[in-house]
Amino acid sequence: QVHLVESGGGLVQPGGSLTLSCTASGFAFKNYIMTWYRRAPGKERDRVARISGAEEVTYFLDSVKGRFTISRDNANNTVYLHMYNLKPEDTAVYYCNRIPIVLWGQGTEVTVSS
Repeated sequence: QVHLVESGGGLVQPGGSLTLSCTASGFAFKNYIMTWYRRAPGKERDRVARISGAEEVTYFLDSVKGRFTISRDNANNTVYLHMYNLKPEDTAVYYCNRIPIVLWGQGTEVTVSS
């Protein structure tokens, strides 16, 4: 069975940093593009960034370019989202998934507030 488990969220002050992790199981992780998404309160889920097995990256939100970095560790079936200079508008539940999409995990909540 495919499982995706996100972790690393929390409450952080504006300007702070967090690193989110997503550990996958049940499929050949290194062969799949992995994507981070987020759903802000009252909004639709947005794609944030994706990374291929060969570590080619794409950032989908202009607002995170230069502040977020996506990376992966194929040996440990984990994809990361390193978030810097966090802003209140980054508050959301963050999810990861592969392409093609499978069952969503629980996500990890990030709250940026003073």
